[in-house]
Amino acid sequence: MRSLLLPLLLLSGAAHALEDAVSRADESLYLQELPIVLTPSRLPQPLDEAPAAVTVIDRELIRATGYRDLPRLFRLVPGMQIGQERASTHWVTYHGLGNDLPSQMQVLVDGRSVYSPGIFGGVDWTGLPVALDEIERIEIVRGTDSVGYGANAFLGVINIITRHTADARGPRAKAGAGTHGVRLLELEAGGGDAATGLRLNASVNQDDGFAGLNDGQAFQGLSLRADRQLGLRDELTLRVAARTGQRGAGYADSTYGNNAERDWDSGNAAVHLQWRHTPGPDEEWLLHYYHNQDDARDEWLASAWRADVGRMAYVPLNRNRDSARDNLELQHRSAPSADTQLVWGMEARHDQVDSPFLYAGDAHQETTLGRLFGHLEWRHRPDLVFNLGALAEKYDGDPVRLSPRAFANWHASPTDTFRLGYARAWLQPTLFERYGDVRAFDPADGALLVWPYLPNPELRPPRIDSVEIGYLGRLDAWRTRVDLRVFVERIHDHIWRVSHPEVTAPLYAGILPSARYENLSTPVTQQGFEYQLESRPAPGTRLLFSHTVIDNRCSDAFVSKLTAPYSASLSWLQDWGSGWSSTLTALRMGPVAGGDGYVPRYQYVSPPYTTFDLRLARQTRIGGTPAEVALMGTNLGGRHQEIADRSEQYLHGLDPANRTSPTLWLTLSLNPQ
Repeated sequence: MRSLLLPLLLLSGAAHALEDAVSRADESLYLQELPIVLTPSRLPQPLDEAPAAVTVIDRELIRATGYRDLPRLFRLVPGMQIGQERASTHWVTYHGLGNDLPSQMQVLVDGRSVYSPGIFGGVDWTGLPVALDEIERIEIVRGTDSVGYGANAFLGVINIITRHTADARGPRAKAGAGTHGVRLLELEAGGGDAATGLRLNASVNQDDGFAGLNDGQAFQGLSLRADRQLGLRDELTLRVAARTGQRGAGYADSTYGNNAERDWDSGNAAVHLQWRHTPGPDEEWLLHYYHNQDDARDEWLASAWRADVGRMAYVPLNRNRDSARDNLELQHRSAPSADTQLVWGMEARHDQVDSPFLYAGDAHQETTLGRLFGHLEWRHRPDLVFNLGALAEKYDGDPVRLSPRAFANWHASPTDTFRLGYARAWLQPTLFERYGDVRAFDPADGALLVWPYLPNPELRPPRIDSVEIGYLGRLDAWRTRVDLRVFVERIHDHIWRVSHPEVTAPLYAGILPSARYENLSTPVTQQGFEYQLESRPAPGTRLLFSHTVIDNRCSDAFVSKLTAPYSASLSWLQDWGSGWSSTLTALRMGPVAGGDGYVPRYQYVSPPYTTFDLRLARQTRIGGTPAEVALMGTNLGGRHQEIADRSEQYLHGLDPANRTSPTLWLTLSLNPQ
């Protein structure tokens, strides 16, 4: 534990040593305004008074990176562990531990949760109906925030906030093409008056994926946002979005074709209506309803020799599903006194999934939940702020579970803040983890061939107890901001997939054994530190550095490998003048055994890697219209493996079965924003 506290002690000492320098420096440098964040407590708070470590990805950074997908951006955030099993599949976690589609972080778009109850309950990042150019900023809470957002905020929150229609700056267009079949087209149009605003975004994004893999993708998206001001105190916002497309999946040599090559279609649509009522400057009522709908058609044919009857068995397999979510939430924010802010609210949700193959016992699955939450900010004195909150949550027949949180933020000086806090949270098992029941039969005679997923209705929700110490400071050296988090996270009843070779009923149980999700009998303890530095050493120069070190301790050695022991990123953003700019990013990830695959018994750790991304842009004018030409490259450090499908990797031994590919593309933007 002493090694974990060392970075904090060093920074604390540095803060005192810099006290004289602070008094001599330009006061405006240290008192510059910190971002106001909304996500950690649902209250508007300066970054140094929030009860959590928060990374804000602003519009400037989104544009400067030039990335085509959101998960690539998250690699710049300390503690985030991101991987791609293939170009169209993203593994997004905070501190690892995720299965194929991790669900330990809540993901919101304008307050709407985008988790799908279909299949594994994760996020389909490729099919997410939001365009990067719509986004105003992203607030990422690093650490449990279930007190504000329930079970999926077990390890943190990603809150994607889109631009208000009043910020539209006329029509915009962007087109691009590159290696590996990269093609993209984005269009935006909007308009309105002081009372009403509309914005329409359309996008097409496609590529052929990584070399040697069946992972190409072609997606089309459309979103509409409308904002209507009803007098001085009321505003209505409507957002309608949809995204559909096709992507490649599977491997040509998978065992018996259990994950054969194929293309599958998916669609995701959402309607989100929000009413905001502000009786005064310190009071707000917020009511919103949303409906999410997603579907997938993912079918293929497996085959195996039936020695017992002397013939081939051709077995249709699928992951077809239709799922929907309806959610209603009411929230009230007020300031009972000059020293306090208070927010409380309630939420009701209904999820349903229909998938005959994934839920052989009962093709229709559904669940309901109810939540009641509250949070109080109390300024005990000018330099000391307390944040206290709790959330009560109930799923179906499960007992009510309480998630409390208590934090204190101490302003040691105008430029140095220390944070200390504790939180408890619960992670609700997904429908598939509890009730997933996948069986494959020979259609010729009904023989049970494999039973890869067994249901486990008794699965318990994992619990996390988290303690953290944080430091947020502003230093005169290179105009630097420092954000450090030292943490201890103790997780009970961690969910993982366990092989059950004793289930011998399937004919091929010896090759493709049965398995089910179970609770780990011993706790998982993750302790470590993470920090991010943002510096502006010279006009036009911006440096971003993040670094994370995690010690995962568990009685099962392989569970410890589900978290990479370290990760880091360094970005150099430079405005060269005369319209030229560039961004160079280096990414480093330690060894990690993320994901599952069909064969849970095979244990494989993807080796560490370093890779580079580069963007070079030139702003100009075309016929009087502002324009930008940009060259973008990702994975320029060579081919490497990030996350393995363990079923496929089993066939390749230590030779990585799936490697990324360097990709280059060129874009032209008209009226860039």
